[in-house]
Amino acid sequence: MKLKLLPIVALCFAFSASAQKIDTAALDRLFDTLSIHHKSMASVLLSHNGKKLYERAIGYAVVDSTQSVKATPATRYRIGSITKTFTATMVMQLVEEKKLALDTHLDQFFPNIPNAGQITIEMMLRHRAGIHNFTNDEAFWKFQTEPRTRGQLLADFEKYKSDFAPGAEVRYSNTGYVLLGFIIEDVTKKSYEKNLQERISNRIGLTNTRFGGMMDPSKGDAYSYTYTSRWEKRDEAHWSQLLGAGATVSTPADVTAFIHALFNGRLVSPESLRRMTGIVDTFGIGLVSTPFYERKGFGHTGGIDGFHTATAYFPGDSLTATVFCNGVDYPMNDLFVALLSAYYQFPVAIPDFNAPPLTASEVEPYIGAYSNGQIPMKVTISYANNKLYFQPAEQPVYQLTRVKKDVFKLDAVRLVIEFNPKSNAFTATQDGEAYLFTK
Repeated sequence: MKLKLLPIVALCFAFSASAQKIDTAALDRLFDTLSIHHKSMASVLLSHNGKKLYERAIGYAVVDSTQSVKATPATRYRIGSITKTFTATMVMQLVEEKKLALDTHLDQFFPNIPNAGQITIEMMLRHRAGIHNFTNDEAFWKFQTEPRTRGQLLADFEKYKSDFAPGAEVRYSNTGYVLLGFIIEDVTKKSYEKNLQERISNRIGLTNTRFGGMMDPSKGDAYSYTYTSRWEKRDEAHWSQLLGAGATVSTPADVTAFIHALFNGRLVSPESLRRMTGIVDTFGIGLVSTPFYERKGFGHTGGIDGFHTATAYFPGDSLTATVFCNGVDYPMNDLFVALLSAYYQFPVAIPDFNAPPLTASEVEPYIGAYSNGQIPMKVTISYANNKLYFQPAEQPVYQLTRVKKDVFKLDAVRLVIEFNPKSNAFTATQDGEAYLFTK
């Protein structure tokens, strides 16, 4: 029997793809638990064939010493890098209109960017251009709250050395998508905001999506927070530094409608969509692969300030899952997994926050990198903030729940892990099958 990582340790078996009665009670228990224990502030939506199956908002749009405004499904969040899917969609529309080509070179627009004559639009869309990612620089984090002009950004970008020869590697670059946003403006002679409105929002009826601007709770926007002994507001990066890479504000409902429209012929042609979903070395065009067990999905994630977002569409089932968080003390990915688990009739993991915290000394023997001799799988066990984490190679991190001494579980995939510190090993058991991992 073969063990897979799609997206986490899961056995290779088939399950029904039909629309099912989802376990909304379990989802409600999960979100009630997270809210009561101040573990998450979030808004989520699960949709099938464009119709809502489950929608829930927990926490606050604004919370401080003077006011507390509860979040609702209509609350707007910064969506971060999900903006890139909007940007890529508009670029593909311009390609269809023959106003741009995927093999157009960057030097037609910005000749002073290093290697611009060798960089194509498609390389930028797929993060293969070698353009240095400006958000990796200390200067960005030092001045992120300050407004920046297009000229100032370009002056910075032109100073960066290429990270690698165009097309030679893959490396995530916000810089590339800022430049793509500028190219959309230059080709159309319209602002990115106007293009977004005309090419996407008006076409499919998005009413709660905008480009740019600082967050304004009086208009239904949320701030982002970090929880210490209370929710504390995060600093807000100025939108003018993010642009086509991450300056969009929206709701789960609007982003769900967008991703559904994208995959159902309302925004780009089938040929354009085929190109967008062609995943090569992690990235497609504005999309990444989001597998769940044997199901193949496509979407994007985002992270900016304290906002964490994710959306994915599963074409085989016409299913969309969207999660927006403006306060995180529980892995956002686990919320995403919970929505999909409820639909596909897997157990929805409900964490127990009343258990005593793990100490560094007791979990120290567990920490390390493990592998299995039978299957090509590597797993890292790590510890942070009194929690133990499980991470399959090249996959997200998942929090483990303690059952008893040396025994932990991951309910979302019916996985039990029993550590044997003396042997520097653990046994992973799932549906009666056991696999030995050693350091």
